Amino acid sequence: MYQLSNDLVGSWPLTTMFLILTNMAVLVGWITEFVREILQISGLTLLSVLVLGVAFLLLVYFLLKRRPRNLPPYPAGRVPLLGHLLALGRAPHLKLTAWRRQYGDVFTVRMGMEDVVVLNGYTAVKDALVDRSELFASRPENYMIDVVFGYGKGVAVARWGAAFKQRRKFSHTALKTLGMKVGTGSIEEKIREEASCLRNRMAGYEEKPVDVLNDVSVSVANVICGMTFGKCYNYEDETFRELLDAISNVSAELGSGQIISVFPLLRFVPGINRTCKDVLKQNSKIQEVLLDEIARHRENLDRENPRDFLDACLLELELQEKVDGLTEENVMYLANDLFIAGTETTTTTLLWSLLFMTLNPDIQSKVQQELDAVVGEGLPALSHRSQLPYVSACLLEVMRIRTLGPLSVPHATTEAVNVQGYHIPKGTQVLPNLYSLHMDPAYWPDPERFDPGRFLDAEGNVINKPESFMPFGGGRRVCLGEQLARMELFLFFSTLLQFFTFRTPEGANPPTTDGIFGPALKPHPFQLCAISR
Repeated sequence: MYQLSNDLVGSWPLTTMFLILTNMAVLVGWITEFVREILQISGLTLLSVLVLGVAFLLLVYFLLKRRPRNLPPYPAGRVPLLGHLLALGRAPHLKLTAWRRQYGDVFTVRMGMEDVVVLNGYTAVKDALVDRSELFASRPENYMIDVVFGYGKGVAVARWGAAFKQRRKFSHTALKTLGMKVGTGSIEEKIREEASCLRNRMAGYEEKPVDVLNDVSVSVANVICGMTFGKCYNYEDETFRELLDAISNVSAELGSGQIISVFPLLRFVPGINRTCKDVLKQNSKIQEVLLDEIARHRENLDRENPRDFLDACLLELELQEKVDGLTEENVMYLANDLFIAGTETTTTTLLWSLLFMTLNPDIQSKVQQELDAVVGEGLPALSHRSQLPYVSACLLEVMRIRTLGPLSVPHATTEAVNVQGYHIPKGTQVLPNLYSLHMDPAYWPDPERFDPGRFLDAEGNVINKPESFMPFGGGRRVCLGEQLARMELFLFFSTLLQFFTFRTPEGANPPTTDGIFGPALKPHPFQLCAISR
């Protein structure tokens, strides 16, 4: 009897556990089926639900996370989760500049769940980018930008440190050796050749209305291709056109896809991640071309006579003398930096210059009078630049009134730092609002008026370095290709204005001067007529 009772008692927990597990299995199966039906009805996937669940937990974490003490103030318009994203809208440089009038030169915007410090005005921006450059010389994490530029394996978005400094110094030296300079060994003749090709291309349209974006892109890209790859392409080359389209698409998608950078987990959510997928697809096309060129250069490398930037990189890859631990992946991303930045920026500035010429025929006429007096019937050269102050002033005014990178490339602090009495922690993302410098009425009266005279002194000489003017940034992160860009802009612009008068097509509305915000502030598509002089 006693034995029987003990057997029953001993078997009871096992029986109960079996029943509980059986019921739990039924319950889990029912919940799984219910969730599957919900997902089918809503069009979501299980991965989407998991991502949204993790995003919710992260939201709770960041909402409970304490804000650093004495951070600059928030403007109004901040909402949970999104922060100021909705308030900034499609033209954040305009909103930030408007907020400056209310909140001062230094304030904080909430980008999703991250605090970003914005610097406005010449005093604050110069203090950060020039006077205390190393304290603001790093780059923040940004998923979309990091994907395109290799998480800092090149130069453009590399974090501050010894590796960045070595790669930048090496790249700058190589570009100077390859012709990014004035004088003996300059790439000037190559630029003049491309400017002549562009002139001939425009003449072929016989004064009919045309959008010159593609033609300008090819000519500008061929300059950087010559330096990087040692070869050029013609206007009809299909592969080259596809490559330029890929660069343009990547730039456009980076501007429209910042929600993924603010909330990187959204790249796993179908539908929302379309932009991210497009960027990866277009970027892979660019990288495929670069890798093919690297392989081609490796096969034909002349170690005694490097022909271009890739040759210089491959030699350093073998010798490891100037850049510690340089890899082929670094080489690809260094070339990627040059190719993307060297094409988009100069192309866009030239388009703006032609647009403003069509809108200001009196200024265009003055440019042409100066070219006729100094250059005559020959081709403009860099040696003419000092004799063409009004031409140079026009280009400077274009760079002022339509700042190519209104918010620069995001910076990040390398140490904790105080700015105008506020505490900025180490690693904080910082946006220098260059647009606020260039449109500041304290330095530029009636800033929306296109007036090259702003850049001329009383004797008619160019003011090359006026206050509140930093189109290429400054300090440790100043644009690597600034000198090349200035050479290209002068030679392309002066060549085109020497041979053509640019007008808006008859019956068409004048082109808008509103820009499309993105990594580069681009003009809306427009047509013009190139009238032979």
